Amino acid sequence: MKALPNTAAAIVLTVLLAAGVGLLSNDYYLRIAFMICVYYLCGAGMNVLVGYAGQKSLGQAGLFAAGAYAVALLTIKTEMNPWLALALSAVVAGVAGVLIALPSLRVKGPYLAMVTLAFGVVVEKMVTEWTDVFGGASGLFGIRPITWNGAPLDMQQWVWLGLFLSLITHFLLRNLMGGRVGRALLSLQADEIAAASVGVRVYRAKVMAFVVAAITCGIAGALVAQQNQYINSDFITVHLSIFILLLVLFGGVGSLYGPMVSALLLTVIDAALASWPSVQHFLYGALLLFALYVMPGGVMGVWGAWRKRRQTPVSPQATAMTGDLKFSRGGPGALLQVQGICKAYGGVKTAQDVSFSLQRGHVHALIGPNGAGKTTMINMLTGIVAPDAGVIEFAGRNVVGLQAHEICTLGMGRTFQNLRLFGDLSVLDNVMLGRHSRMRNGFIASLLALPSSRAQEEAARCHALALLQLVGLLHLANASAGSLSYGLQRRVELARALATDPQLLLLDEPAAGLNPQETAELGELLVRISRMGLSILMVEHHMDLVMRISDHVIVLDYGIKIAEGAPAHIQRNARVIEAYLGGESPETLTPE
Repeated sequence: MKALPNTAAAIVLTVLLAAGVGLLSNDYYLRIAFMICVYYLCGAGMNVLVGYAGQKSLGQAGLFAAGAYAVALLTIKTEMNPWLALALSAVVAGVAGVLIALPSLRVKGPYLAMVTLAFGVVVEKMVTEWTDVFGGASGLFGIRPITWNGAPLDMQQWVWLGLFLSLITHFLLRNLMGGRVGRALLSLQADEIAAASVGVRVYRAKVMAFVVAAITCGIAGALVAQQNQYINSDFITVHLSIFILLLVLFGGVGSLYGPMVSALLLTVIDAALASWPSVQHFLYGALLLFALYVMPGGVMGVWGAWRKRRQTPVSPQATAMTGDLKFSRGGPGALLQVQGICKAYGGVKTAQDVSFSLQRGHVHALIGPNGAGKTTMINMLTGIVAPDAGVIEFAGRNVVGLQAHEICTLGMGRTFQNLRLFGDLSVLDNVMLGRHSRMRNGFIASLLALPSSRAQEEAARCHALALLQLVGLLHLANASAGSLSYGLQRRVELARALATDPQLLLLDEPAAGLNPQETAELGELLVRISRMGLSILMVEHHMDLVMRISDHVIVLDYGIKIAEGAPAHIQRNARVIEAYLGGESPETLTPE
């Protein structure tokens, strides 16, 4: 319901702008207004790729060309309806987006920018040199424009069409980025390993972001080609790619309204300096550096910081749901069986023929001195690291070779030794990201904000709030996760792992950095969680915590399992005492 005022405001603003366009008769000003809409389409899609997914691309000119030349060839070479050609140009651009994404996403950072830049340069050279198809430097003439009532659109009508498409694009991207898909993309930008651990399909999400950016850019290119009824390589330069990136950075990375503001300001500036191309290019570079180093939040970030302090009321359903929280025990038998697992990094063997099994409903501890291979074992169980040999059977299925997001979906949740929170997101959004693999609202349902998608979002929100109440953080639901103290961040990560609805919860040193009171409270919380039906495997150095709450303890030393059994048995085991204490008395292993 909170989106309704924003929807009404966007519609009213668009209607007012359309009315203002109706009063204009000067083609020059109308063309500027049309290009504002075109650049908004480019910037809005690019914002998904850069602002949300965090993928820097300099190949948007090539995708602009894909849409422009697709509509040109379809209308020149065939009798296809220009409206249909416009729609198909978006499809062609989307396919081009997939083609650029698949190889590009094997690299990161500046290398990704260079690969996408190379794509744009290749497209520019191709349309320039391939005269038989693309007309070379002379370009393609006779592109059939869109018509209305049998007549080509006049300049006012082109602006109205641009406004309509911009409004629809805004609504669709707001729906998409305001829910499950948007959270997933933001998680990629923060930490891809953590994103995969909560069920986000990292590679597919990146490709999707490329496709969204490609489609909007392709539509923009097609509109320019049809409005001009002409296209050549002069429209497709590296300066266009830089300008589109600038639209996002200058307006505000990750802001839905940033591309609107930057499209308006930069298009007007661009038109004013059209007679001085060298000044244009200098200004683009200066504004890009300004946006990167002086105003990293963009125009919207300068005055929009106050929005982060706004509190969303806590849903009353959350309290009601908290008492009903339960976790699946699954079927009978051992939950996890590890057989003959080996892993080596060069000459360092972190796991040497390790075998053990975990029983349902028990709290297990995996202990050992520093360097024993405990974290490596957790990483192998969760698919972040592939074992060199052996079998890991979870709930009756061999999970060796599965991706981290697939193992999460099967019912294995985890925390990390070094915190991997999405620090810029709220506590609530972090925990809702844990529900990602359990939500069933896909791309189309989210894009169109279907009732099923809204229901999934509300259910995920209530479940996340219930988990926050369980870990004592409900009052901090709207706080930035990165702003909390270390101990509270540990609880957020625990709640996020619980949100994945696991059968087995893997905790990698959950008490690290906690004071004695926080450690005791954590132990009580883990016991409560275990009694709710959840199996736990905990890597921990706090022996008092391990011995107090564990049902079964496994001990590693230099990648070799040296003992396992009940805590009392482990306390008296000579090999364990020697590994930890160099042969000191066993009383030192006894909890205080």
